[in-house]
Amino acid sequence: MIETTQPSGFLSLGQPTARRIVRQSAERGRVGRTLLVHGPAGSGKGAFVDDLLALHFCTDADPPRRPCNSCRGCHQARARTHPDLVIGSQDAWREQRSSGESIVAVARRWLLEAAGAPVVADRRVVLIEHADRAGEEIQNALLKALEEPTDRHTFVLVADEPRALLATIRSRCQPLRVGAVPREELSAFLMDARRLPADQADALARLSNGLVGSALSFADDRALLTWRRRAQSELLSLLERGRAERFGSVRDLLDETVRLHRAPVDPADEEARTPAAAQRRAATMLVELWLSLTRDLAVAVVGRVELAPSRELAPDLDELAGRIGAHPLLRMAAMLEQIHAGLLENVAPRLALEAAMLTWPFLPQSRNQ
Repeated sequence: MIETTQPSGFLSLGQPTARRIVRQSAERGRVGRTLLVHGPAGSGKGAFVDDLLALHFCTDADPPRRPCNSCRGCHQARARTHPDLVIGSQDAWREQRSSGESIVAVARRWLLEAAGAPVVADRRVVLIEHADRAGEEIQNALLKALEEPTDRHTFVLVADEPRALLATIRSRCQPLRVGAVPREELSAFLMDARRLPADQADALARLSNGLVGSALSFADDRALLTWRRRAQSELLSLLERGRAERFGSVRDLLDETVRLHRAPVDPADEEARTPAAAQRRAATMLVELWLSLTRDLAVAVVGRVELAPSRELAPDLDELAGRIGAHPLLRMAAMLEQIHAGLLENVAPRLALEAAMLTWPFLPQSRNQ
């Protein structure tokens, strides 16, 4: 047995409903053949998946103690090196392509290989990350694998946007939602995990809207926090600027977000180097950030500015929100939600952001400017 200082049980934060579902299923020996772990980007889905894998591969003789986080199975699961764990994703399939081979062909071959028999455990776990980013052809290949289930395999799909998955795939999954946690709980976690002072931990918990992964990213990468603050400050300044400046700002915001968040790709991979996918992900991040700011302004309109994380960007956020009014902010929030959904359907990212700029309220410049 490998020694460890980790306590038994789940190590991810919060998610009581999802925890209860999988723990009860595991204790009854009825873990679903296909699980869909979903939630917004930055919610901490990776940590929850680690818990799922440890629960599945734990060898402790007492089921209620699983995951024990002490046995070899738990350690290999959390390191993602267990011999009965196979992991696939768009990026991994792209890297595995041979000359002239399509990513769809690679994904189909990978799914056939993943169907092999387990080596050590009772079941093999087939983990597919960012399943919602897979194209329709790949999803149809996945659907075929899910339509022919065996007792030897458990599929775990991970997605930011489950609506981007085929309805026939979603219907075969046990959904496990990973979402925000209470601010006080997240703040205490940041103080313990990152040794942050209470005021910094509380600020990051607010800025991340309770999303564990986002809060940890802000704590570990100051450039990401700077980007968020700069982007929201720019959006606030655009309230008093004209259409031409707004459209120019869309280009700059999108380009900066792509540069900051683009994953490294194979220089020889022409498809991966095209800007469409990267721009769509960047636009989605900007829309989410924009929606958070809009909601903060709406909160300030009703006199609860202390609940708005964005107030640190603009001390006069309540005054600014009062000049805008509730109706334009509600209309803006609805527009951003529509655009967010549209980006999943391959709406052009820049056009989508420019459309949002047309709905973003126009305010006359302040008299003191």
